[in-house]
Amino acid sequence: MSIPARIKDDLSFLTSLRRDLHAHPELGFEEERTAGIVARLLEEAGIAVHRGLGGTGVVGTLQLGNGSRRIGLRADMDALAMPEMAERPYKSTAPGKMHACGHDGHTAMLLGAARHLAATRNFSGTVHFIFQPAEEGRGGARRMVEEGLFKLFPCDAVYGLHNMPGLAVDEIAVVEGPQLASSDSWRMTFRGTGTHGAKPHLGRDPITAAGTFLSSLQTIVGRVVDPLQPAVVSACFLLAGDPKALNVIPDIVEIGGTARAYSSDVRNQLETEIGRLAQGSAAMYDITVDYAFERRIPPVINDADATMRALAAAGSVFGGTVQTSFPPSTAGDDFAFFAQNAPGCYVWLGNGPAVDGALHHNTAYDFNDEALGFGAAYWVALVERELKV
Repeated sequence: MSIPARIKDDLSFLTSLRRDLHAHPELGFEEERTAGIVARLLEEAGIAVHRGLGGTGVVGTLQLGNGSRRIGLRADMDALAMPEMAERPYKSTAPGKMHACGHDGHTAMLLGAARHLAATRNFSGTVHFIFQPAEEGRGGARRMVEEGLFKLFPCDAVYGLHNMPGLAVDEIAVVEGPQLASSDSWRMTFRGTGTHGAKPHLGRDPITAAGTFLSSLQTIVGRVVDPLQPAVVSACFLLAGDPKALNVIPDIVEIGGTARAYSSDVRNQLETEIGRLAQGSAAMYDITVDYAFERRIPPVINDADATMRALAAAGSVFGGTVQTSFPPSTAGDDFAFFAQNAPGCYVWLGNGPAVDGALHHNTAYDFNDEALGFGAAYWVALVERELKV
């Protein structure tokens, strides 16, 4: 393994920083403290800082030499609205908030790389260190783009990294093609005519229509979508009637859920087919339905050229432990909005065994500090190879 000596010397600081961020988690668009720390450390390293994109976003820019190539490196900063249950010295001090996905580690690693690159100055070109707010479903990347991220900081390529429980800390997965699915939401309201539960013939029952819809929902993936194209449709919310009124058929039933795909064609298909089933179920029982499909996050698909560059950098750090075959995730990441504006590559950095609450979004999750040096070294290698002097 090849971790620069300067980064090794910085690991004690980076570990303390990561644990401080862990103890003070902030939700999306609320990362005032975190953004302040990021901006201060970048400025102390001699890196130009821009604040305010996406509200709490921070972009550090380091331009050296006469190289014309410009690249962006992204780390997300936000925590999740969930309690931390495991006891540790740096446990969350904010009730109902915790870093349960490792964004504290992502922030610390990119800061470590920025400090190293600013000190060694061993590249020629421009690197933008993009510290993004609100990755966890609140739209931080989209907002940064809409507020001019790539107009203010043009990039010829953009790179993302996420920790992955189950991979060893000295492993990294770099794979071309789909990495994360689109993440969309759908909602519907079946509108019938409420009546006495003993006299269903006098009304129009939305519960029966909703039941028909739910029992048919998985036929979209099982019988409509090409079986060689992955897709997920899940109903995750259901509201109907009143448990204190078990003799009343209600007027309405509300249902909501998520849809995931790796291609735009399948994404379009899911939107159409969920609506078709909803309308058909409503028509079957002579009621109406309101349907809405919200396109939240596109799929993350690694560009071939950017992946080749990332793979070369990973190989210089990880050697034979680079994984070039790794299954994509059905989770989503709004890094996709960055990769729509520049060729992108999103890699998976090992976080150690997926045991004892090590899984993402688990109340006992913790980022593995042993991965800090490897992640920072990967970022440094990527910059120094892509912006070679």
